Amino acid sequence: MVLDGLRSTRGQVMVCVTRSPAYFPDCSKDPDRRHVSVPAGRGPIALGPVAPGTYAIAIIHDENGNGRLDTFAGIPREGVGFSRNPAIRFGAPSFKSASFPVAGAPVTQVIRLKYFL
Repeated sequence: MVLDGLRSTRGQVMVCVTRSPAYFPDCSKDPDRRHVSVPAGRGPIALGPVAPGTYAIAIIHDENGNGRLDTFAGIPREGVGFSRNPAIRFGAPSFKSASFPVAGAPVTQVIRLKYFL
């Protein structure tokens, strides 16, 4: 996975990968999730092998390193991004708009981070 538009190298990038629409975009309670946190600006992020299926990725650029997405009046204060780069209007995109198939061959997602404040 490659991140595009990271505005700083402060903090960490938190990645959550799920196959379940019920646990998207916050997949913290998904028992089958894959969650990775890496220092911001580290370069491509490898998630390793996953079983074939349909997945969606949600990313938070946790600039202050507090382990969560900070908001103001419901608007993210830190960067967010999703697989397939769907439009972000009022709230997070749907699982369907962010999902992509994995069929065994390596898959690369280029995810654009967006900052609203």
